[in-house]
Amino acid sequence: MPRHIYDEDHEAFRATVREFVERTLKPRAEEMVREKSIARDIWQAAGKQGLFGFGIPEEYGGAGSDDYRFNAVAAEEVAAFSAAVSSCFGIHSDVNPPYIVDLGTDEQKQRWLPGMASGELISAIAMTEPSGGSDLAALKTTAVRAGDDSGDWIVNGSKTFITNGYSADLVIVATRTDPTKGAKGITLFVIEDGTPGFSRGRKLDKVGQDESDTAELFFENVRVSDANRLGDEGMGFIAMMQRLPQERIGGAVSNTANAAQILQETIEYARERKAFGQPIGTFQHNKFKLAELVTKVEVTQAYVDDCVIAHSNGELTAVDAAKAKWWSAQVQNEVLDECVQLYGGYGYMNEYRVARAWRDARVTKIWAGSNEIMKELIGRDLGL
Repeated sequence: MPRHIYDEDHEAFRATVREFVERTLKPRAEEMVREKSIARDIWQAAGKQGLFGFGIPEEYGGAGSDDYRFNAVAAEEVAAFSAAVSSCFGIHSDVNPPYIVDLGTDEQKQRWLPGMASGELISAIAMTEPSGGSDLAALKTTAVRAGDDSGDWIVNGSKTFITNGYSADLVIVATRTDPTKGAKGITLFVIEDGTPGFSRGRKLDKVGQDESDTAELFFENVRVSDANRLGDEGMGFIAMMQRLPQERIGGAVSNTANAAQILQETIEYARERKAFGQPIGTFQHNKFKLAELVTKVEVTQAYVDDCVIAHSNGELTAVDAAKAKWWSAQVQNEVLDECVQLYGGYGYMNEYRVARAWRDARVTKIWAGSNEIMKELIGRDLGL
């Protein structure tokens, strides 16, 4: 079914992103997998192509666009190449900038946004903790006043599963500044690379998402200036809840695009691969299965597109974003599992894109709030 979400400007930008994928990302795909990270010159090349500055005002080096469809175009094209690279870029360009644009002081914006837009400063956001998982309100990383006239804070604690965590130049860190106030006692800080007491563990050995330098972060008596506090004291949890819908719709866009691309490659394989003297796609079971998968992806795409338009218009609710996130993740995993089956033994070989995509997709049902948490949000909205 034709999509009606994008206009000529969006498609022109799509051509730019697609060219970047072909020229810069694809030739270095194996390098990124081997190094478990994206090289800095790739980040900078992406910045030069305008992939990172959509919502960043022009005076800080960005495009100054409030049209979320440009974000979605970039996510679709990069996710069609690699779900892992899409997640790294998405955290940096789609998730993190709104925190600084919306909550930052003029000095903070001038200090961080130009580098984020150019790809010179790689960013991460540190919410999840080893003992907390999806329960952000229960985080244990603390920030307490230094007890002198400096106004500084002392941060202690740890975070885990942090995308871009190993290479990030700056990290938005959720801390507990008042243990008596629950969710209302959480404050955000931006902690920069090189700050004494801030260290990183190894790159985590994940099942998939090899290109992503996911890491543990450690904070041991890290002195942070109050000038690095992001937003008002005690308003961190609210800030995260307000901005998680964008992270979730961004994830839904990537999930759907990734599933659609691998499914298309599987259809082409089913046309060419022969068994018992005929293409495997002509067997009725396989033909019906592919028909089901195509329909499932296109129906999902229609809902995700509506969510993208709603978000561009400032109308996307947290509940609808939760629906898009969990459903797209579920569909992505179902589709890719069936694609592996259609490839047979080759589908289990890492040299085939379908195998890597299948591994990469599994985490989408967990991160950005597990699918179970998404259903809880939807259920509460039903008055249950």
